[in-house]
Amino acid sequence: MTDTSWERGRPARKLTDWKTDRKTDPNRRRVAAGGAPALPAFLIPILCFMIMGSVSRADAQRNDPPPPAILGRWDLTVQGKNGPMPSWLEVTKSGRSALVGRFVGAFGSARPIGEVTFKNNRVRFAIPPQWEDGPSNIRFDGKLSGGRLTGTISGPFFEGAKFTGKRAPGLARRDEPEWGDPIELFNGRDMSGWKARHPKEPNGWEVRNGLLSNAKPGNDLVTTRKFTDFKVHVEFRYPKDSNSGVYLRGRHEVQIQDDYGKPVTDDCIGSVYGFLEPRLNAAKRPGSWQSYDITLVGRYVTVELNGELLIDRQRIPGITGGALDSDEGAPGPLFIQGDHGPIDFRKITITPAR
Repeated sequence: MTDTSWERGRPARKLTDWKTDRKTDPNRRRVAAGGAPALPAFLIPILCFMIMGSVSRADAQRNDPPPPAILGRWDLTVQGKNGPMPSWLEVTKSGRSALVGRFVGAFGSARPIGEVTFKNNRVRFAIPPQWEDGPSNIRFDGKLSGGRLTGTISGPFFEGAKFTGKRAPGLARRDEPEWGDPIELFNGRDMSGWKARHPKEPNGWEVRNGLLSNAKPGNDLVTTRKFTDFKVHVEFRYPKDSNSGVYLRGRHEVQIQDDYGKPVTDDCIGSVYGFLEPRLNAAKRPGSWQSYDITLVGRYVTVELNGELLIDRQRIPGITGGALDSDEGAPGPLFIQGDHGPIDFRKITITPAR
């Protein structure tokens, strides 16, 4: 008898060995005669216990109530004093019946919700303020009807604002993207193709010595064009302790800030702010030129900083605080956060998918 390919490195058994087994092993004699091997007596109660357990679990699953309709992710729009504001909610199940979640307000990062109640199609929770001014909790009170959420958010900053919500889209893509031609979003001469996010507020962005500079922080800068799936290459530098960010489709911030030599977190340089933590800190010292290479396809993002792969095709759950809107299924612009700190850009190149 020769070796088989899946047994390389092991000596092959001879035909006489199998004959010997059949002579000495009563179970093998019974198999050879066409019968079934004998079952050792000690295994019988164990098998009975396993079968009964499987039946009990199957019965329990059949009797489980349907999952609460509130489960999932929701894109919210809050009607604030100065106009609509984007927001986001995720509700998940913990254990048998407890509901927990995450919430993103008009600014800040995703914050945990320790308990969500859902009864008679009403969803409620309370969370402490994050960056909102005030000591009291923020309270969320909504109603689910016809696949839509409506309600109010009370507490610091929100002050009883009304909101509406719809289920966040999956943004699944069936095929790998085919890339189009690169587009230079910054031409090195002027701010053609860009606009201030808040036209009535001071705008400190200017082109100086071939660089796009945020000399007097106070306003975000937004492209006039919108994109869906794309690759973007960005070259930038910032002074010590500065902070900025690049918002993909105007909704998902890849953080820029002076984190040289610091431990990684979900809000450090290289992160998708509040959601995805980079695998390492690849930041250079402040004042050095650095580069991002970011790919966004559907919800999946890849982030490289200074040639180091930090995030590899991970799913972005929802919007970042400070987003332009919460309409995640729509194309959106690229926007640069400009209300935090000074920063220079010398190259911004985007390659859209066809």
